[in-house]
Amino acid sequence: MDTDLLRAFVTVAECQGFSAAGRVLHRTQSAVSLQIKRLEDQMHKSLFERTSRSVLLTSDGERLLPYARHMLTLEDEARAALGDRQHGEKIRIGTSEEQASAYLPELLPRFAEAYPHTRIEVICGISADLVDSFQQGLLDVVLSIRHGPTQSGQLLGWEPMVWVAAADADPTRGSRLPLALNPEGCIFRAHALAALGRQERAWELRYSSQSPTGINLPVQAGLAITVKTPRSVPAGCRILGEEQGLPALGQVEIEMHRRPGHASDAFNTFCQQLEEVVTHNDAVAVPEFQDQA
Repeated sequence: MDTDLLRAFVTVAECQGFSAAGRVLHRTQSAVSLQIKRLEDQMHKSLFERTSRSVLLTSDGERLLPYARHMLTLEDEARAALGDRQHGEKIRIGTSEEQASAYLPELLPRFAEAYPHTRIEVICGISADLVDSFQQGLLDVVLSIRHGPTQSGQLLGWEPMVWVAAADADPTRGSRLPLALNPEGCIFRAHALAALGRQERAWELRYSSQSPTGINLPVQAGLAITVKTPRSVPAGCRILGEEQGLPALGQVEIEMHRRPGHASDAFNTFCQQLEEVVTHNDAVAVPEFQDQA
């Protein structure tokens, strides 16, 4: 059985669509459709139910899926066994700088102990941009803050958002609240401005940067306040709340996107350890099914 066809099958199943699968596989939608048609002809079975809105596995497709994943895992293991172990596979992870600072110091040494020859490329950016890069097939795994529904995102948990200011300053006393926020497209910015709008609180955006450093500097200097998660409060700063008259901000969802059809032991272990590092953080509330696992 052609493993290239099986990889296309697994990718379509996990992406729940031919267009999304094509972006991951770097093929056109029609090329992926042709591969699935060839596999269905070989199996003499219909593997997907296609509607105008969705692509779902048939009962035969559901039976084939675990076998296809297992065969792809065996192929990846065989390639690794016959290849140059000194030049292992490369895993491209996308995450924000603050998530990288919070989780990678624990994850990378732990993973390197088990897979010392696997190369890790870390790309930092805003979550929405990283998810877009993932959907274009440019990243293998993304740890992000959910901005909207996607077909590939796996919910890991929730984190509260908090107002942050310098420990020895109170910029909230003025008539207009001075803010330091990420550019448009950041969900933290959207939550902050929406909350202030509901409160009818006057504000002024004085500092803007995609970099946490660019946000932290004016906040640490007492010139503005910003929005963070508790794990990302910079040195010399404190969390503000109702006593300063600031509105509640709610929570954000943490999600992981992993490349479909990629079934090597190293990649699976990396994703598993990433999930463990995130969900074992005390500041993260995890779904009940994860908490019970």
